[in-house]
Amino acid sequence: MLKLGVNIDHVATLRQARYRGIEGGEPDPVAAARICEESGAHGITAHLREDRRHIQDRDIWRLRREVRTRLNLEMANVPEILDIALRLRPDIVCMVPERREEVTTEGGLDVAGQEAALKRSCARFAGAGIEVSLFIAPDPIQVEAAARVGAGWIELHTGAMAEAYSRSADWGMEAGRLAAAARQAGELGLRVNAGHGLSCQNLRGLFDVPHLVELNIGHSIISRAITVGLAQAVREMLNAMREYPGP
Repeated sequence: MLKLGVNIDHVATLRQARYRGIEGGEPDPVAAARICEESGAHGITAHLREDRRHIQDRDIWRLRREVRTRLNLEMANVPEILDIALRLRPDIVCMVPERREEVTTEGGLDVAGQEAALKRSCARFAGAGIEVSLFIAPDPIQVEAAARVGAGWIELHTGAMAEAYSRSADWGMEAGRLAAAARQAGELGLRVNAGHGLSCQNLRGLFDVPHLVELNIGHSIISRAITVGLAQAVREMLNAMREYPGP
């Protein structure tokens, strides 16, 4: 069964719009995580950015105490966040690129260009018993590099496919790139997640992508929750994912 990890960053984004610099405030991303789990989500994802634009340090420590499924910490491969992650001990970390000017993570990690640094970090996480995923574009060079640095997982960046949803020819091409990358990852012994820009409508493009374990989805669930409530938004996404044929 294809699993769902819910990214709760946008809950914190809404809170920070009103309560930046103030302890507490609403909505509470940890309360949102509880609702997601109670509604069937298989994991919770949160990104502790260097600029703390949404998730705060206090959030991730509360999440570590209260998440009962699987906590996935998205992070840049930088010393400050690496040290926090090693103390926090999430179930898995997903290393992503960060640019201060972007609204959300817009591209995949250049693993091939950062092999030495990523290999050191993967080794540190392995020593602490923390699984590592690398957020990458469906590029054979990046998939090969992910295997070389010692990551056990990759998360395929689905943004290009999601954006091409209304253009059937482009959509099929992007879905084909994802399928090829997933097959390559399977041959290299990597486990495969996917995420970015996914919705109940466009995730159909992933149904021919093999080896998928989990989809990490945030914005479409949180935005849908404004209309129907968070529990219903999670259930709708899980229902849309049921057609996936399996790894």
